[in-house]
Amino acid sequence: MMNRQQLLDRARKLVPVLAARAQDCEDLRQVPSETIADFVEAGFYKIAQPAEFGGFELSPLVLFEVAMELAKGCPSSGWCLCLIGVHNWELGILDPRIAQDIWGEDPDARISSSYAPFGSARKVQGGYELSGRWPWSSGCDHCTWVNVGVRSADPDDPLPPCSLLVPRSDYEIDDTWYVAGLKGTGSKDIVIDKAYVPEHRLHNSLMSFLMQDPGREHFTAPCYRYPFGIVFVYCLASVTQGIGEGALEAVEAIMREKIHSYDRSRIGEDPAVLQCLSQAKHTLGLNRRAIVGAFAEMDTTLEAGNALTIEQRAELKWRAQRLAQDNATIVTDLLKAAGGSAMRLDNPMQRYFRDIHAATNHTFLNVGRGAMSMGAIQLGGGDAAIDKMI
Repeated sequence: MMNRQQLLDRARKLVPVLAARAQDCEDLRQVPSETIADFVEAGFYKIAQPAEFGGFELSPLVLFEVAMELAKGCPSSGWCLCLIGVHNWELGILDPRIAQDIWGEDPDARISSSYAPFGSARKVQGGYELSGRWPWSSGCDHCTWVNVGVRSADPDDPLPPCSLLVPRSDYEIDDTWYVAGLKGTGSKDIVIDKAYVPEHRLHNSLMSFLMQDPGREHFTAPCYRYPFGIVFVYCLASVTQGIGEGALEAVEAIMREKIHSYDRSRIGEDPAVLQCLSQAKHTLGLNRRAIVGAFAEMDTTLEAGNALTIEQRAELKWRAQRLAQDNATIVTDLLKAAGGSAMRLDNPMQRYFRDIHAATNHTFLNVGRGAMSMGAIQLGGGDAAIDKMI
């Protein structure tokens, strides 16, 4: 069992290692096997995993703080660690038979995902027949299970918003990952043709929204009391926070040494550059405190025996989306302040810029959609607003 400080210390020691591998990660278009081995040895995948299966049962916030550090060195590696780690947390709210299926023989098994309902499922005896193609499955090369979103193949027999968990023997990976940002995440396509999935291997998103997941009575550690949608959006936002902090540290290092090519003045003395740096530090500091504060706010409410209101949940989600977009703006401003040399491939700034804009294009970080949902709830928008949150 490891504690938060031990895990953060290990993450910080790995930052320069990941930075040295960042180009290899992009060239491979997936996280290097050495990095996966480092994460396993450090215990990062165990952070929010149920203790019954060898995990530490720590708050997902600890996972996100670790990912923030790792993303400073290699955004793609931090992204995959956070997503795979949050899937381990997710199993703590689902039917306990799923955790047994996945970890019963191998407590180090990992799960990737593609939650959008690109595939279809048909109800059959005892379960579902599943087919489809799902893009964007980050880290799938290093996982032996996948969680994929589905819709009903029969319009007369609809399914709730849901996903199904499938073992590696029942799907193929199609290497489609040729992209400009988060190149090292290996977010390839998952292809499934008529796989049988037992009925219990279903994550019902409506039940998650209602906080009625079947695992919440079995896995009773405090870390499993949060709403899935809030945990997932802060997972993504936390990686943008690490990217932003890494970019600021990189530009600070550049500006301590850089000389203007025309008048030989120190660029670090330029008032516009100094203003950019101070604004970045201020905004990033606010955003890190907002991530920590979101969990403190939820803890205060839940420990008092109260449920989070729909208004609270909508605002918490929107805050995560908003801070992620603010982080992308900060990185863009820092790139401009760093000058033309920031676009060189041996300068990490161009990677931070590409990766944070790829990250904030994730549908869960769509700040406009989040604002519409929150505003509709403020005005009593009812079911239509809630549908956007599920």
